Order: sequence, then C-alpha cells, then structure tokens
Amino acid sequence: MSRLRVSALQPGLYYLAEGSPQLRPRRWALNALLALGVLGLLLLSLLAGELSLSPLQAWKAWRGEDAMALFLLQEIRLPRALAALLVGASLGLAGLLLQTLARNRLASPDVVGVHDGAVLALGLGLMFSADGLLGPWWLALAGALLSLALVLLCAGGVGRQGQRALIVGLAVAALARSGFELVLATVELAHSSALYSFSMGSLLASSYTQLLPVSLGLGGLLILLLPWLPGLALLQLGESQAQLLGLRVGRHRLMLVLLAGALAGLGVSVAGPIGFVALVAPLLARAWLGSLPLLGAALLGAALTLLADLLGRLLLAPVELPAGVLSGMLGGPVLLWLLLRDAGREDGE
Repeated sequence: MSRLRVSALQPGLYYLAEGSPQLRPRRWALNALLALGVLGLLLLSLLAGELSLSPLQAWKAWRGEDAMALFLLQEIRLPRALAALLVGASLGLAGLLLQTLARNRLASPDVVGVHDGAVLALGLGLMFSADGLLGPWWLALAGALLSLALVLLCAGGVGRQGQRALIVGLAVAALARSGFELVLATVELAHSSALYSFSMGSLLASSYTQLLPVSLGLGGLLILLLPWLPGLALLQLGESQAQLLGLRVGRHRLMLVLLAGALAGLGVSVAGPIGFVALVAPLLARAWLGSLPLLGAALLGAALTLLADLLGRLLLAPVELPAGVLSGMLGGPVLLWLLLRDAGREDGE
C-alpha cells in the first residue's frame, strides 16, 4: 500500500495504540506514575550503596563542598544509574517489538539468541584484541543482528512462524553460549574473570565514554523506529488484515525485527545480558496499560534494571551481585505469576 493510505489511518492507529478514549487518561496517569517511579529509583541509586549518602550530603556535594562525595556521585554512581536507565529502556522496547511481531509472549531477545550472539561477538573481540580489552560496543550490535538474521533465515521469519522462530532461537542461543564458553576457556586467565562477570550482566564498569556512543545510537534507533510504528499497530490486527489495509507486511516485519535486534544489542554492549527484563517488562506493560504500550515497556524495563542493580549492590554489601543475577530473581517469579494468571483466566473461560 502507498504511504498515503497508511498515514490516512493515523486516527484509528492512535486509537489502537492508546486504547479507547475513556481509558486514555488512566493510561497516561499510569505512565506518569511509572516515570515518577523510575525517577525515584534513579535518585535512590545515586544515594544508596556501601557508602550511603543523605539528600543533604548529596546536595552539598553538588555544590562542591564535599569532593569525595562529588566524585562518588559523578564518576561512579551517575554513569552506572544512567547505564541502567538506557539498558532497561532498550531491552523493554526490544522485547515489546519482538513479542508483538511474533504474537507470542515468550519472544524476547534473551530467548531467541540475540543476547548470546552479542556476548559471543564481544568475547571474540577480546580474544583477538591486542590490548586485552572487550570489543567495541558496535561488536555487540553486529553479533545481535547476525544471531537474529540466522534465526530469521532458519525459521522463515516471524509472525506466522513465531513458534518456529522461538525453537530456532533457542538452538541459536545454545550454539552462541557454547561458543562463548569456548572463548572463555581460551582467553588468558587475567581476562576470563572480567569476561565472565560481563556475561552475568554487570553495570559495574559503566562510564561516560561508554555511554556516549550508545546513547547516540539509541536516539538514532528511536528516530528510525518512529515511522514504522503505524505499521506495527496494524500488524496487531493480524497479517491478513494488515495486508487488506495495504501494508507491506514483509518489509515492515523485517525492519521492525532488525530494530528490535539493534536495541537489544546496544543494551548488551553496555552491561552484558541482563535476563528477563526484555521478557517481563512488555508483559507487565500490557497487563497494566493495554495494547502496544511502548512508553510503558521502556519505563518498566528501566525500572527493573535500576532495581536489579540497586539490590545487587545492597543485599550482600560490600560484595556486589551482578544485575543479571538479580533481574532473574525478580523477573522469574513475575513471569511465572503472569503465565499462571493467564492460564487461570483461560481455564475459567
């Protein structure tokens, strides 16, 4: 279909994406509450830790009255909190895109091998690096997209082949994980511990130098995503309905899947594979906000990642647990609850 016909459907697409007019105020109110919750977790992440700061101490530090506290806030905790924010939002959006396209609640980057492919690419970068450092951030992006391309090639795409894509994705994830373990066994002992820590999903090494290109990349991906959102809303109606309305389904699916893979790859490049965020955040967002909750999925992804990192710093202080471990502990029970709740509803019907 021509772009003109799709653009003519904007009012209907907005209704589809935002829900009925009666429910829109509730949805925006919930999004506002989620944003406030993310802001609260961000501030708490700056103040809490092995060395806790009071709001007054933080204020004095920002005014330059406490050099040590200022260094702690500016150079250690702020980049880490911003990294959690960016990573969580990227994973939440990536999970929502994949679940919508595959029409399957279990479709997410960590399930279909995207995370493992990105980690393998970074590990290979370290293996062949002359200075013994992890590969540059774009290697994770390349690894994620290559893994996703392999899944699409073997499964014949997503959508109607959503179940097959999940099975192929599990196989690709297993292959990539085995490849990473081979890399881990091959690299020098001095680097294997850092690589293993990264593979667990850790925000400990976050820095402004790392965040700048990733934040620019995320901004660019969001700009690229915007013109494809009307097509995503149409795809929720089903492939045949979208085709009847003139949407070029194959082109839209391919572009949206690639954008989802790129978003996930960017997230992994910062913190490693933080599991369950991309799976659980969209499910919670749909449960609370309804159809196609893009903003809600990003906010919930950010909140889950901030919370996982914060708990990892506090629970066994001064020992820090990787955020990926805590995200699994948080996300697993939530996922189980959502699946059991939906199963109960289906049995009731």
